[in-house]
Amino acid sequence: MLRFLLFIPLAFLSFICFAADKNRLLLATTTSTDNSGLLEKINPLFEDRYGIELNVVAVGSGKAIRLARNGDVDLILVHAPDEEEQLVEDGFGIERLPIMKNDYVLIGPKDDPADIKGSKNISEALSKLINANQTFISRGDDSGTHKKENNLWQAMGIIPKGSWYLSVGQAMGQTIIIANEKQAYTLTDRGTYLAYKDRIELNIIFEDKNELSNPYHVILVSPEKYPHININLARDYSNFLRSESVKSIIRNYKLHEEILFHPY
Repeated sequence: MLRFLLFIPLAFLSFICFAADKNRLLLATTTSTDNSGLLEKINPLFEDRYGIELNVVAVGSGKAIRLARNGDVDLILVHAPDEEEQLVEDGFGIERLPIMKNDYVLIGPKDDPADIKGSKNISEALSKLINANQTFISRGDDSGTHKKENNLWQAMGIIPKGSWYLSVGQAMGQTIIIANEKQAYTLTDRGTYLAYKDRIELNIIFEDKNELSNPYHVILVSPEKYPHININLARDYSNFLRSESVKSIIRNYKLHEEILFHPY
């Protein structure tokens, strides 16, 4: 499967051509689905069934949603609920449907210098981090994880700033690596943490699968806004993701003996 990582604006020129090719489907999705390796299990099956090329642009959810607004992709698979709903409300996205969920976790040094373990909720955990003046690494990239982090600070009435807060503008994997190098804390989706677990010395310090739930939805780009969109193949892929066979793959996909995602 040919996969594309979107890093330079010049690549947009080729994306529109891809979207107009009826034998090619262009999906923008999050770095978490890419880093976890899940799509490498699923997408070749779709390509074989339909005899097409499925090109994946792995970026943060914010950028994926902007690509959808610009008509640069056929569909998106993202985890930023508020922005997803706005995309549909504005008429750029259609048929928003749930695919799966996992959760966010707060990871940090094994000795937990902020004494976060045992916190009753994420607000208490983050308050302890600030009070202990321990470094927190933020993705700072408008991704779904970054949006979730911002929502947590907002709920606490805190504007994160100061020497303890470092915004790096990187994807989740690189953010984890930076946190590991600095022996700092960061918020990550569980799947990407597990994908990087063998490369780092950070542990899960706080988790709450209800409070830190992380749902993923598929959204088709509106053909009314962008007639060149490969809407039929995009809808086929959406149906494919929600099929029982793919749900079984998602349900049984593990790293370090842990399930990464739970299908709806």
